Amino acid sequence: MTTVETGLSARQRAWVEAAWERIDRDRLADLVVGMVDIPSPTGEEAPLARWLTEQLAQGGLEATYQEIDDRQANAVGRLRGDGSGEDLLLYAPVDTLTVGDAAEDVPWIGPELRTDMRPEAVLDGDHVLGLGASNPKGHGASVIAAAEAIAAAGIPLCGNLIVGLGAGGMPTNGRTTRGLTRRNAGQGVGCSFMLEQGVWADHAVIAKPGWAVAWEEVGLCWFEVRVRGLFNYVGSRHRMTYRNPILHAATVVQGLERWFPEYAARHTDGLVAPQGIVASIEAGWPRMASVTPAMCRFTVDLRTSPRTTPADVRREFGAAVDRIVAEHPELEVDWDLVLAIPGTHTPEDAPVVAAAKAAWEELTGDPHEPIVANSGATDANILRARGLPTARIGMDRIGPDAPLPLDFPAGMNVVDLREAVRLTRHLVHTAVSLCTREKGQS
Repeated sequence: MTTVETGLSARQRAWVEAAWERIDRDRLADLVVGMVDIPSPTGEEAPLARWLTEQLAQGGLEATYQEIDDRQANAVGRLRGDGSGEDLLLYAPVDTLTVGDAAEDVPWIGPELRTDMRPEAVLDGDHVLGLGASNPKGHGASVIAAAEAIAAAGIPLCGNLIVGLGAGGMPTNGRTTRGLTRRNAGQGVGCSFMLEQGVWADHAVIAKPGWAVAWEEVGLCWFEVRVRGLFNYVGSRHRMTYRNPILHAATVVQGLERWFPEYAARHTDGLVAPQGIVASIEAGWPRMASVTPAMCRFTVDLRTSPRTTPADVRREFGAAVDRIVAEHPELEVDWDLVLAIPGTHTPEDAPVVAAAKAAWEELTGDPHEPIVANSGATDANILRARGLPTARIGMDRIGPDAPLPLDFPAGMNVVDLREAVRLTRHLVHTAVSLCTREKGQS
Protein backbone atom coordinates (compact mmCIF):
# COMPACT_ATOMS: atom_id res chain seq x y z
CA MET A 1 0.00 0.00 0.00
CA THR A 2 1.31 3.44 -0.86
CA THR A 3 1.63 6.03 1.87
CA VAL A 4 0.54 9.64 1.82
CA GLU A 5 2.20 12.41 3.76
CA THR A 6 -0.15 14.68 5.61
CA GLY A 7 1.12 17.87 3.98
CA LEU A 8 0.50 19.25 0.49
CA SER A 9 3.22 20.44 -1.84
CA ALA A 10 3.24 24.13 -2.77
CA ARG A 11 1.76 23.23 -6.15
CA GLN A 12 -0.99 21.10 -4.62
CA ARG A 13 -1.82 23.84 -2.14
CA ALA A 14 -2.22 26.33 -4.98
CA TRP A 15 -4.58 23.90 -6.71
CA VAL A 16 -6.62 23.41 -3.55
CA GLU A 17 -6.96 27.16 -3.06
CA ALA A 18 -7.92 27.64 -6.71
CA ALA A 19 -10.69 25.04 -6.31
CA TRP A 20 -11.81 26.50 -2.98
CA GLU A 21 -12.32 29.86 -4.70
CA ARG A 22 -14.81 28.17 -7.02
CA ILE A 23 -16.99 26.74 -4.25
CA ASP A 24 -20.24 28.69 -4.35
CA ARG A 25 -22.69 28.60 -1.44
CA ASP A 26 -25.55 29.50 -3.76
CA ARG A 27 -24.67 26.62 -6.04
CA LEU A 28 -24.76 24.28 -3.05
CA ALA A 29 -28.15 25.68 -2.09
CA ASP A 30 -29.45 25.13 -5.62
CA LEU A 31 -28.19 21.55 -5.61
CA VAL A 32 -29.80 20.76 -2.26
CA VAL A 33 -33.09 22.40 -3.23
CA GLY A 34 -33.12 20.58 -6.57
CA MET A 35 -32.43 17.24 -4.92
CA VAL A 36 -35.04 17.68 -2.19
CA ASP A 37 -37.70 18.71 -4.69
CA ILE A 38 -37.33 15.40 -6.54
CA PRO A 39 -38.70 12.65 -4.26
CA SER A 40 -36.34 9.68 -4.01
CA PRO A 41 -37.59 7.14 -1.48
CA THR A 42 -35.63 3.90 -1.56
CA GLY A 43 -36.50 2.01 -4.73
CA GLU A 44 -37.65 5.08 -6.67
CA GLU A 45 -34.48 7.13 -7.22
CA ALA A 46 -34.51 7.08 -11.04
CA PRO A 47 -35.96 10.61 -11.57
CA LEU A 48 -33.40 12.10 -9.21
CA ALA A 49 -30.58 10.10 -10.80
CA ARG A 50 -31.52 11.52 -14.21
CA TRP A 51 -31.41 15.06 -12.85
CA LEU A 52 -28.12 14.43 -11.10
CA THR A 53 -26.61 13.06 -14.30
CA GLU A 54 -27.53 16.32 -16.01
CA GLN A 55 -25.98 18.32 -13.18
CA LEU A 56 -22.74 16.35 -13.36
CA ALA A 57 -22.52 16.95 -17.11
CA GLN A 58 -23.18 20.68 -16.69
CA GLY A 59 -20.43 20.76 -14.07
CA GLY A 60 -17.81 19.54 -16.52
CA LEU A 61 -17.75 15.83 -15.68
CA GLU A 62 -18.29 12.84 -17.94
CA ALA A 63 -21.73 11.84 -16.72
CA THR A 64 -23.46 8.46 -16.87
CA TYR A 65 -27.00 7.49 -15.92
CA GLN A 66 -26.68 3.95 -14.59
CA GLU A 67 -30.02 2.15 -14.69
CA ILE A 68 -30.72 -0.63 -12.22
CA ASP A 69 -34.35 -1.07 -13.25
CA ASP A 70 -37.10 1.22 -14.51
CA ARG A 71 -37.46 2.90 -11.11
CA GLN A 72 -34.01 2.75 -9.57
CA ALA A 73 -30.72 4.15 -10.88
CA ASN A 74 -27.34 5.66 -9.98
CA ALA A 75 -25.61 8.75 -11.34
CA VAL A 76 -21.86 8.61 -12.02
CA GLY A 77 -19.43 11.36 -12.98
CA ARG A 78 -15.74 11.24 -13.93
CA LEU A 79 -12.85 13.64 -14.18
CA ARG A 80 -10.15 11.66 -15.94
CA GLY A 81 -6.51 11.88 -14.97
CA ASP A 82 -3.53 11.12 -17.17
CA GLY A 83 -3.31 7.55 -15.84
CA SER A 84 -0.16 8.02 -13.80
CA GLY A 85 -1.89 8.15 -10.42
CA GLU A 86 -4.46 6.43 -8.27
CA ASP A 87 -8.22 6.89 -8.54
CA LEU A 88 -10.55 8.25 -5.87
CA LEU A 89 -14.30 7.65 -5.59
CA LEU A 90 -16.32 10.35 -3.82
CA TYR A 91 -19.56 8.62 -2.92
CA ALA A 92 -22.93 9.55 -1.42
CA PRO A 93 -26.30 7.79 -1.48
CA VAL A 94 -29.36 9.72 -2.65
CA ASP A 95 -32.42 7.91 -1.26
CA THR A 96 -34.44 9.06 1.74
CA LEU A 97 -35.17 6.99 4.82
CA THR A 98 -38.87 7.88 4.82
CA VAL A 99 -41.12 8.52 1.84
CA GLY A 100 -42.56 11.98 2.38
CA ASP A 101 -46.10 10.74 1.77
CA ALA A 102 -48.50 10.80 4.72
CA ALA A 103 -50.20 7.66 3.43
CA GLU A 104 -47.01 5.70 4.13
CA ASP A 105 -45.24 7.69 6.84
CA VAL A 106 -48.09 8.62 9.23
CA PRO A 107 -48.59 7.67 12.03
CA TRP A 108 -45.19 5.98 12.33
CA ILE A 109 -43.26 9.22 11.84
CA GLY A 110 -45.68 11.18 14.08
CA PRO A 111 -49.22 12.52 13.87
CA GLU A 112 -48.46 14.49 10.70
CA LEU A 113 -45.65 15.35 8.31
CA ARG A 114 -43.71 18.38 9.46
CA THR A 115 -42.33 20.81 6.88
CA ASP A 116 -38.94 19.11 6.98
CA MET A 117 -40.49 15.70 6.38
CA ARG A 118 -41.84 16.59 2.94
CA PRO A 119 -39.95 16.43 -0.40
CA GLU A 120 -40.46 20.17 -0.82
CA ALA A 121 -37.43 22.35 -0.15
CA VAL A 122 -37.69 25.50 1.98
CA LEU A 123 -34.73 27.91 2.02
CA ASP A 124 -34.44 29.66 5.40
CA GLY A 125 -31.32 31.83 5.62
CA ASP A 126 -28.32 29.52 5.97
CA HIS A 127 -30.53 26.43 6.13
CA VAL A 128 -32.51 24.28 3.72
CA LEU A 129 -35.40 22.23 5.10
CA GLY A 130 -36.96 19.27 3.34
CA LEU A 131 -36.92 15.50 3.28
CA GLY A 132 -33.31 14.30 3.23
CA ALA A 133 -31.93 17.86 2.92
CA SER A 134 -28.94 16.97 5.08
CA ASN A 135 -28.77 13.18 5.03
CA PRO A 136 -28.19 12.22 2.33
CA LYS A 137 -28.87 15.04 -0.13
CA GLY A 138 -26.78 17.80 1.41
CA HIS A 139 -23.85 15.41 1.54
CA GLY A 140 -24.43 14.43 -2.08
CA ALA A 141 -24.53 18.10 -3.04
CA SER A 142 -21.13 18.61 -1.40
CA VAL A 143 -19.68 15.70 -3.38
CA ILE A 144 -20.94 17.22 -6.64
CA ALA A 145 -19.77 20.72 -5.71
CA ALA A 146 -16.28 19.47 -4.84
CA ALA A 147 -15.88 17.75 -8.21
CA GLU A 148 -17.28 20.79 -10.02
CA ALA A 149 -14.79 23.07 -8.27
CA ILE A 150 -11.87 20.84 -9.21
CA ALA A 151 -13.10 20.72 -12.82
CA ALA A 152 -13.57 24.50 -12.95
CA ALA A 153 -10.08 25.09 -11.56
CA GLY A 154 -8.58 22.96 -14.35
CA ILE A 155 -6.44 20.96 -11.94
CA PRO A 156 -4.30 18.39 -13.77
CA LEU A 157 -5.10 15.02 -12.25
CA CYS A 158 -2.88 11.97 -12.27
CA GLY A 159 -5.62 9.60 -11.16
CA ASN A 160 -9.31 9.66 -12.00
CA LEU A 161 -11.73 11.46 -9.72
CA ILE A 162 -15.07 9.64 -9.73
CA VAL A 163 -18.37 10.83 -8.29
CA GLY A 164 -20.81 8.10 -7.32
CA LEU A 165 -24.37 8.98 -6.33
CA GLY A 166 -26.03 5.73 -5.40
CA ALA A 167 -29.55 4.38 -5.02
CA GLY A 168 -30.68 2.18 -2.19
CA GLY A 169 -28.35 3.33 0.55
CA MET A 170 -30.85 3.30 3.40
CA PRO A 171 -31.26 0.38 5.83
CA THR A 172 -34.50 -0.92 4.40
CA ASN A 173 -35.83 -3.71 2.28
CA GLY A 174 -38.05 -2.89 -0.68
CA ARG A 175 -41.39 -1.24 -0.09
CA THR A 176 -44.51 -3.07 -1.23
CA THR A 177 -46.59 -0.02 -2.19
CA ARG A 178 -47.07 1.56 -5.61
CA GLY A 179 -46.50 -1.74 -7.37
CA LEU A 180 -42.96 -2.09 -6.00
CA THR A 181 -42.06 -5.74 -5.70
CA ARG A 182 -38.25 -6.01 -5.67
CA ARG A 183 -37.09 -6.79 -2.15
CA ASN A 184 -33.42 -5.86 -2.59
CA ALA A 185 -33.95 -2.15 -3.09
CA GLY A 186 -31.95 -0.88 -0.10
CA GLN A 187 -29.02 -1.98 2.06
CA GLY A 188 -26.46 -0.61 -0.43
CA VAL A 189 -27.87 -2.18 -3.60
CA GLY A 190 -26.95 0.85 -5.73
CA CYS A 191 -23.42 0.96 -4.37
CA SER A 192 -22.95 -2.75 -5.03
CA PHE A 193 -24.31 -2.42 -8.55
CA MET A 194 -22.07 0.55 -9.26
CA LEU A 195 -18.95 -1.38 -8.29
CA GLU A 196 -20.04 -4.50 -10.17
CA GLN A 197 -20.48 -2.42 -13.32
CA GLY A 198 -16.86 -1.25 -13.30
CA VAL A 199 -17.02 1.99 -11.33
CA TRP A 200 -13.87 1.29 -9.35
CA ALA A 201 -11.10 3.18 -7.62
CA ASP A 202 -8.06 2.77 -5.39
CA HIS A 203 -9.60 4.81 -2.57
CA ALA A 204 -13.08 5.95 -1.55
CA VAL A 205 -14.54 8.71 0.59
CA ILE A 206 -18.18 8.46 1.59
CA ALA A 207 -19.98 11.64 2.62
CA LYS A 208 -22.31 10.91 5.52
CA PRO A 209 -23.04 12.79 8.76
CA GLY A 210 -20.35 13.41 11.35
CA TRP A 211 -17.66 16.11 11.24
CA ALA A 212 -14.72 13.80 11.83
CA VAL A 213 -12.94 11.14 9.83
CA ALA A 214 -14.09 7.56 10.46
CA TRP A 215 -12.33 4.46 9.21
CA GLU A 216 -14.65 1.80 10.59
CA GLU A 217 -18.32 1.37 11.39
CA VAL A 218 -20.87 -1.11 12.58
CA GLY A 219 -22.64 -3.66 10.45
CA LEU A 220 -26.12 -4.99 11.12
CA CYS A 221 -27.97 -8.22 11.69
CA TRP A 222 -31.74 -8.33 11.44
CA PHE A 223 -33.73 -11.03 13.19
CA GLU A 224 -37.35 -12.10 12.94
CA VAL A 225 -38.64 -13.48 16.23
CA ARG A 226 -41.84 -15.54 16.29
CA VAL A 227 -43.74 -16.11 19.54
CA ARG A 228 -46.38 -18.85 19.39
CA GLY A 229 -49.75 -19.02 21.13
CA LEU A 230 -53.26 -20.27 20.52
CA PHE A 231 -55.95 -18.99 18.18
CA ASN A 232 -58.80 -18.23 20.55
CA TYR A 233 -61.94 -16.16 21.02
CA VAL A 234 -62.75 -13.64 23.73
CA GLY A 235 -65.95 -15.50 24.46
CA SER A 236 -63.96 -18.68 25.14
CA ARG A 237 -61.03 -17.26 27.09
CA HIS A 238 -62.40 -18.56 30.40
CA ARG A 239 -63.47 -21.93 28.97
CA MET A 240 -60.39 -23.00 26.95
CA THR A 241 -56.62 -22.81 27.24
CA TYR A 242 -55.59 -19.19 26.86
CA ARG A 243 -52.11 -18.50 25.45
CA ASN A 244 -51.94 -15.03 23.96
CA PRO A 245 -48.73 -14.67 21.90
CA ILE A 246 -48.95 -10.87 22.09
CA LEU A 247 -48.62 -11.05 25.87
CA HIS A 248 -45.77 -13.53 25.61
CA ALA A 249 -44.04 -11.45 22.93
CA ALA A 250 -44.01 -8.55 25.39
CA THR A 251 -42.05 -10.73 27.80
CA VAL A 252 -39.47 -11.52 25.12
CA VAL A 253 -39.23 -7.89 24.07
CA GLN A 254 -38.63 -6.77 27.64
CA GLY A 255 -35.95 -9.40 28.07
CA LEU A 256 -34.18 -8.28 24.90
CA GLU A 257 -34.40 -4.62 25.90
CA ARG A 258 -32.61 -5.50 29.15
CA TRP A 259 -30.00 -7.45 27.16
CA PHE A 260 -29.21 -4.85 24.47
CA PRO A 261 -27.13 -2.61 26.78
CA GLU A 262 -25.14 -5.63 27.96
CA TYR A 263 -24.47 -6.58 24.34
CA ALA A 264 -23.43 -3.02 23.49
CA ALA A 265 -21.03 -2.83 26.43
CA ARG A 266 -19.30 -6.06 25.41
CA HIS A 267 -18.72 -4.87 21.84
CA THR A 268 -17.88 -1.21 22.42
CA ASP A 269 -14.34 -0.53 21.23
CA GLY A 270 -12.51 1.42 18.56
CA LEU A 271 -14.98 3.85 17.00
CA VAL A 272 -18.12 1.76 17.55
CA ALA A 273 -20.72 1.02 20.21
CA PRO A 274 -23.16 -1.37 18.50
CA GLN A 275 -26.77 -1.00 19.71
CA GLY A 276 -29.94 -3.04 19.35
CA ILE A 277 -33.63 -2.20 19.02
CA VAL A 278 -36.99 -3.90 18.56
CA ALA A 279 -38.29 -2.19 15.43
CA SER A 280 -41.70 -3.57 14.47
CA ILE A 281 -44.32 -5.97 15.73
CA GLU A 282 -47.18 -7.75 13.96
CA ALA A 283 -50.01 -9.94 15.19
CA GLY A 284 -53.64 -10.65 14.56
CA TRP A 285 -56.33 -8.93 12.52
CA PRO A 286 -57.09 -5.26 13.26
CA ARG A 287 -60.54 -5.85 11.75
CA MET A 288 -61.28 -8.61 14.27
CA ALA A 289 -60.46 -7.61 17.83
CA SER A 290 -62.46 -10.55 19.20
CA VAL A 291 -59.76 -13.17 18.64
CA THR A 292 -56.18 -13.82 19.65
CA PRO A 293 -53.80 -14.98 16.89
CA ALA A 294 -51.66 -18.08 17.02
CA MET A 295 -48.46 -16.09 16.45
CA CYS A 296 -46.92 -12.69 17.15
CA ARG A 297 -43.73 -11.74 15.34
CA PHE A 298 -41.35 -8.85 15.67
CA THR A 299 -38.10 -7.66 14.16
CA VAL A 300 -34.79 -6.76 15.78
CA ASP A 301 -31.90 -4.72 14.41
CA LEU A 302 -28.68 -5.66 16.19
CA ARG A 303 -25.65 -3.62 15.14
CA THR A 304 -22.34 -5.46 14.92
CA SER A 305 -18.69 -4.63 15.49
CA PRO A 306 -16.19 -4.87 12.61
CA ARG A 307 -14.45 -7.41 14.83
CA THR A 308 -17.49 -9.70 15.08
CA THR A 309 -18.93 -11.90 12.34
CA PRO A 310 -22.67 -12.25 11.66
CA ALA A 311 -22.37 -15.92 12.59
CA ASP A 312 -20.99 -14.96 16.01
CA VAL A 313 -23.74 -12.39 16.49
CA ARG A 314 -26.40 -14.93 15.50
CA ARG A 315 -25.14 -17.32 18.19
CA GLU A 316 -24.99 -14.53 20.77
CA PHE A 317 -28.55 -13.47 19.97
CA GLY A 318 -29.73 -17.07 20.17
CA ALA A 319 -28.15 -17.48 23.60
CA ALA A 320 -29.96 -14.35 24.80
CA VAL A 321 -33.31 -15.70 23.58
CA ASP A 322 -32.59 -19.07 25.18
CA ARG A 323 -31.99 -17.38 28.54
CA ILE A 324 -35.28 -15.52 28.30
CA VAL A 325 -37.15 -18.74 27.52
CA ALA A 326 -35.40 -20.56 30.35
CA GLU A 327 -36.66 -17.87 32.74
CA HIS A 328 -40.18 -18.13 31.30
CA PRO A 329 -40.84 -21.78 30.34
CA GLU A 330 -44.37 -20.94 29.21
CA LEU A 331 -42.90 -19.21 26.14
CA GLU A 332 -42.71 -20.87 22.73
CA VAL A 333 -40.26 -18.91 20.59
CA ASP A 334 -38.37 -19.44 17.35
CA TRP A 335 -36.39 -16.96 15.26
CA ASP A 336 -34.22 -16.50 12.18
CA LEU A 337 -31.45 -14.24 11.04
CA VAL A 338 -33.03 -12.55 8.01
CA LEU A 339 -30.38 -10.00 6.96
CA ALA A 340 -26.67 -9.54 7.62
CA ILE A 341 -24.16 -6.89 6.54
CA PRO A 342 -20.84 -7.18 8.36
CA GLY A 343 -19.17 -4.18 9.92
CA THR A 344 -15.94 -3.15 8.22
CA HIS A 345 -12.62 -1.49 8.96
CA THR A 346 -9.99 0.36 6.94
CA PRO A 347 -6.52 0.59 8.52
CA GLU A 348 -6.08 3.95 10.17
CA ASP A 349 -2.79 4.49 8.32
CA ALA A 350 -4.37 3.92 4.89
CA PRO A 351 -3.65 6.77 2.43
CA VAL A 352 -7.29 7.82 2.16
CA VAL A 353 -7.66 8.07 5.95
CA ALA A 354 -4.40 9.99 6.27
CA ALA A 355 -5.43 12.41 3.51
CA ALA A 356 -8.88 12.92 5.04
CA LYS A 357 -7.39 13.56 8.48
CA ALA A 358 -4.92 16.06 7.03
CA ALA A 359 -7.75 17.94 5.36
CA TRP A 360 -9.75 18.01 8.59
CA GLU A 361 -6.77 19.29 10.58
CA GLU A 362 -6.08 22.07 8.09
CA LEU A 363 -9.70 23.20 8.14
CA THR A 364 -10.00 23.13 11.94
CA GLY A 365 -6.46 23.98 13.02
CA ASP A 366 -6.65 21.16 15.59
CA PRO A 367 -5.28 17.62 15.84
CA HIS A 368 -7.88 15.20 14.51
CA GLU A 369 -10.22 13.69 17.09
CA PRO A 370 -12.52 10.89 15.88
CA ILE A 371 -16.13 10.53 16.94
CA VAL A 372 -16.47 7.35 18.99
CA ALA A 373 -19.37 5.16 20.17
CA ASN A 374 -20.95 5.11 16.69
CA SER A 375 -23.81 2.76 15.87
CA GLY A 376 -24.78 4.01 12.41
CA ALA A 377 -24.08 1.94 9.30
CA THR A 378 -23.62 3.28 5.75
CA ASP A 379 -22.56 2.15 2.30
CA ALA A 380 -18.99 2.43 3.56
CA ASN A 381 -19.51 -1.21 4.53
CA ILE A 382 -20.28 -2.07 0.91
CA LEU A 383 -17.22 -0.19 -0.36
CA ARG A 384 -14.84 -1.71 2.17
CA ALA A 385 -16.25 -5.22 1.82
CA ARG A 386 -15.61 -5.02 -1.93
CA GLY A 387 -11.99 -4.05 -1.30
CA LEU A 388 -11.95 -0.22 -1.41
CA PRO A 389 -10.13 1.44 1.50
CA THR A 390 -12.74 3.96 2.64
CA ALA A 391 -12.89 7.01 4.87
CA ARG A 392 -16.11 8.62 6.02
CA ILE A 393 -16.56 12.35 6.59
CA GLY A 394 -19.61 14.57 6.84
CA MET A 395 -21.30 17.59 8.31
CA ASP A 396 -21.80 18.46 11.94
CA ARG A 397 -25.27 18.56 13.46
CA ILE A 398 -27.40 21.64 13.08
CA GLY A 399 -26.92 24.27 15.76
CA PRO A 400 -29.21 26.45 17.87
CA ASP A 401 -29.73 28.97 15.05
CA ALA A 402 -31.44 26.34 12.88
CA PRO A 403 -35.16 26.93 12.14
CA LEU A 404 -36.04 23.67 13.90
CA PRO A 405 -34.59 22.23 17.12
CA LEU A 406 -32.39 19.20 16.67
CA ASP A 407 -34.10 15.84 16.84
CA PHE A 408 -33.62 12.71 14.75
CA PRO A 409 -35.74 13.80 11.74
CA ALA A 410 -34.41 17.38 11.82
CA GLY A 411 -30.88 15.97 11.79
CA MET A 412 -31.76 14.22 8.55
CA ASN A 413 -33.91 16.92 6.99
CA VAL A 414 -32.29 20.28 7.81
CA VAL A 415 -28.92 21.21 6.32
CA ASP A 416 -26.71 24.13 7.30
CA LEU A 417 -25.19 25.47 4.09
CA ARG A 418 -22.16 26.72 6.00
CA GLU A 419 -21.47 23.14 7.00
CA ALA A 420 -21.95 22.04 3.39
CA VAL A 421 -19.32 24.55 2.27
CA ARG A 422 -16.87 23.26 4.87
CA LEU A 423 -17.48 19.65 3.84
CA THR A 424 -16.97 20.59 0.18
CA ARG A 425 -13.66 22.24 1.05
CA HIS A 426 -12.61 19.09 2.87
CA LEU A 427 -13.49 16.86 -0.09
CA VAL A 428 -11.54 19.12 -2.46
CA HIS A 429 -8.46 19.00 -0.23
CA THR A 430 -8.63 15.19 0.07
CA ALA A 431 -9.20 14.69 -3.65
CA VAL A 432 -6.32 16.94 -4.70
CA SER A 433 -4.03 15.24 -2.20
CA LEU A 434 -4.76 11.77 -3.59
CA CYS A 435 -5.46 12.37 -7.28
CA THR A 436 -2.56 14.70 -8.13
CA ARG A 437 0.18 12.29 -7.04
CA GLU A 438 1.82 9.84 -9.36
CA LYS A 439 1.38 6.25 -8.32
CA GLY A 440 3.93 5.31 -5.68
CA GLN A 441 4.79 8.92 -4.92
CA SER A 442 4.89 9.80 -1.24
